[in-house]
Amino acid sequence: MLWFIPGLIALILGAELLVRGASKLALSFGISPLVVGLTVVAFGTSSPELAVSVQSAWSGQVDIALGNVVGSNIFNVLFILGLSALITPLLVHRQLIRQEVPMMVAVSLLLWMLVADGGISRGDGLLLVGLLLAYTFLIIRQSRRENVALAEPEPEPEPDSGTKPADDRAWDAHWLAQALLVAVGMGLLVLGSNWLVEAAVTLARRLGMSEVVVGLTIVAAGTSLPEVATSIMAAVRGERDIAVGNVVGSNTFNILAVLGISASVAPGDLLVPASLLAFDLPVMVAVAVACLPIFFTGHLIARWEGALFLAYYAAYTTYLVLDAADHAAQSGFSLVMSSFALPLTAITLIVLAWRHWHSPRGAPATGR
Repeated sequence: MLWFIPGLIALILGAELLVRGASKLALSFGISPLVVGLTVVAFGTSSPELAVSVQSAWSGQVDIALGNVVGSNIFNVLFILGLSALITPLLVHRQLIRQEVPMMVAVSLLLWMLVADGGISRGDGLLLVGLLLAYTFLIIRQSRRENVALAEPEPEPEPDSGTKPADDRAWDAHWLAQALLVAVGMGLLVLGSNWLVEAAVTLARRLGMSEVVVGLTIVAAGTSLPEVATSIMAAVRGERDIAVGNVVGSNTFNILAVLGISASVAPGDLLVPASLLAFDLPVMVAVAVACLPIFFTGHLIARWEGALFLAYYAAYTTYLVLDAADHAAQSGFSLVMSSFALPLTAITLIVLAWRHWHSPRGAPATGR
């Protein structure tokens, strides 16, 4: 328990350094903050998932490797985006709607197809890693091309802000200092999340919680603490592209890199538990699909939509705890949760239709 406070401090400080370094690094290299959120920030904050899953796969603990990724992806969308939107409504970049969210949905569906035979082979893992490399190259190249095309309009905001000359003389104006901020921030995030998870597990065991419940709740959420800290800090600082891009990029990275590398280094195929295939994977896919209409509607994740996401995560976690504990209420609650995926998607589609029907003509075209 002694590590809880130091872990929390490390998370907050690490998130602040990572967001500051990443946003300035984007300007230095002519890359948009959205792409930095989708790549550098997302990959860095997913490093705990990568470490846990690869180590678990190598040691034969396949359930942890797979459950970590699936659980983290559900947590990222429902909890992190939900909480970030409650802090401040999140304006969604057009590129997310046009390309990145469909990519997240596509790789989620691809994973579901790959595990349909009951496992992920080494060949499947190499396929996922190859797709990750192609995807990263594509969005970086695309961003640099767009920035060159928009080079003329961009200088206009600089005289208005009046902060650019001071930033050019700041100690972190050079890209090496910015890269150092990113590296130190990532290190503190990983260290802080490890300390917090260790303290939480110790507390849970003292309270008599089973290790199964601890693994399904505290450890799964613990590996996503860097994403939590980074997205919330980015939302507070107004770096909304990084806040949203971090979640979308992390989910894509978790499937392509974390599972891809895990399957590539594992001694054998990653066999998928029946419960994961029957329930958790469909929920993960439904959560990814639900982002499409919510992100598209008004190009904004409103506070009430964030509250809806948080409510769904609370329901999902309740089901996990009841199921793991074999509680008497589990059978009744499972009847509700068995239709969890369809209502989630249906509600967001209804919201999309309602907003379009009741919004002024031309409002959706503004992109705001």
